[in-house]
Amino acid sequence: MTKNTPPSAASPCHSRTAADLRQRVLSAAQLKMRGVSVAEAAARCGDGGPWQRPLPGVYLLHREPPTGEERLRAALLYAGRPPASGRRSVPVQPGRETEPESGYGEAMITGLAALALHGLAAAPPPSSADAVDVLVPRTRRLRSVGYVRLVRSAGTPRAAQLRGLPVAPVERALTDAIAGLGDPLAVRGLLIEAVRGGHCEPAVVVRELNRAKLLGRPQVVAAVDSFLAEGRALAEGRLYDLVRTYDLPEPLWNVELRLPGGPPLGGVDAYWPEQAVAVELETRAPRRGGPGNGRYREEREDRWSAYAARREHLERLGITVVHLSPRKLRDTGEQQAVVVRTALMAAAYREPAAQVMVLPR
Repeated sequence: MTKNTPPSAASPCHSRTAADLRQRVLSAAQLKMRGVSVAEAAARCGDGGPWQRPLPGVYLLHREPPTGEERLRAALLYAGRPPASGRRSVPVQPGRETEPESGYGEAMITGLAALALHGLAAAPPPSSADAVDVLVPRTRRLRSVGYVRLVRSAGTPRAAQLRGLPVAPVERALTDAIAGLGDPLAVRGLLIEAVRGGHCEPAVVVRELNRAKLLGRPQVVAAVDSFLAEGRALAEGRLYDLVRTYDLPEPLWNVELRLPGGPPLGGVDAYWPEQAVAVELETRAPRRGGPGNGRYREEREDRWSAYAARREHLERLGITVVHLSPRKLRDTGEQQAVVVRTALMAAAYREPAAQVMVLPR
């Protein structure tokens, strides 16, 4: 085979490549499995050749500028290739019709490119991005090269499959993107769109930002408050929709309970005074400290301890407290409506609750 041989006239691998790859990009290992040596691939990437090599060990089987999807696939093939010591030659079996392994290993797209694949308009399309972040295990010894920026992690999340590519979940992709952004408006735009579009829940993102020690950065502090407020507004809207969609009795919204002449019992998001049933949304986040803030876990535990103590106090007074998370409201609304309805119906079989004052919050 010479470098001027057209792809369709080369070895059988070329016709298969043209047929089965809408994105015409393969690693050196995949080409070898198809009978193309590294030397042959290099020859086809020479002057006037029909191929190109955008990254070490990765080949595009055409000369046009790569598409956004081809850039992502090439980045994954580069980051996912096995270490030299772990590479094995796998002979092509005659008549075998199954596809070779993807070649991605444990690598997955993260950062802005992943957010674009998840559908966030605030993230630039992969075809125009200056860099593509790829999440890899910390043990990988590859270097960032070209437009590929490696993000190392001691533990990698379970990837979503989007357009046939492994992609980090939104909360992880957000964290990796924000780590490289200095503009508070850009950070806020990504966070607000992520929660407004139902891609993730604020509490999960806050945990990821804390894990990455980003909560103390000024551009993050300036954006997180708006992000949390947006998340709470959406959760409240879902609760309103739940009551009306499933024909639940109309409650008193966003009120504070207080014993007559006694101390406040705390605020609840919905309250049915006749049945003494309250609903509380879990949308609160811990306070934020400086970089490396180690108080997140303690504050979260303290918050849950305080919530449990308050809930126990209310239930001793005969008030049933139903705890709902924004994710449950979003994903299992009918089931949550059954939970609330059951609590309301059970009120008829309980002892009367203590008298409490209901005040606007």
